[in-house]
Amino acid sequence: MVASRNGRRQPINYAVPVALRCLIVDDNPGFLEAARALLQQEGIQVVGVASTGAEAVQRATELRPDVTLLDIDLGRESGFDVARTLVDNPSAHPGQLIIVSAYAEEEFLELIEASPAIGFVRKPSLSAQAIGTLLHAAGDGEDRRSGTADP
Repeated sequence: MVASRNGRRQPINYAVPVALRCLIVDDNPGFLEAARALLQQEGIQVVGVASTGAEAVQRATELRPDVTLLDIDLGRESGFDVARTLVDNPSAHPGQLIIVSAYAEEEFLELIEASPAIGFVRKPSLSAQAIGTLLHAAGDGEDRRSGTADP
C-alpha cells in the first residue's frame, strides 16, 4: 500500500528499474546483510553499505547510487540529520532517499514529512516492490515525503 499526504491508500505494483543501484545505511550488521541479500535477489544492485553518517557521505560520493535507504536510528546519530547532511553536501550524490525503520511511521511522521526523503518503508516490508512504488510516485511529481510503501 502507498499512502500520500492526502491519506489515499492504494496498492501499486510497479517494476523496479533493472539497473537500480542502492546504498543501505544502517548500524545493524544483521539488517545490512539481510537487506542486501533480499534486494539483490529481487533485482536491485546493492552497491554499498554504511553504518555511520560519515560513511554514508563517503559512499554516496564514491558510488552515486540511484537510491539510498537510510535508517532513522544510527546509534548516536539521527538518520534525519544524516539525510540533511547527504542532500546539503555538494559532493555527495545519494540519489533518492528513503527512510527505513523497524518503528511505525506514525511515531516519526512529522520528522519524515520534514525530511528530504521521498518516503518511508518499515523494515519488515522492505522489498524491491516497495522501493519501486516510492520511486514511481516520486517520478510522477507526487509529494512523497510522507508517503509509505507497504506492499
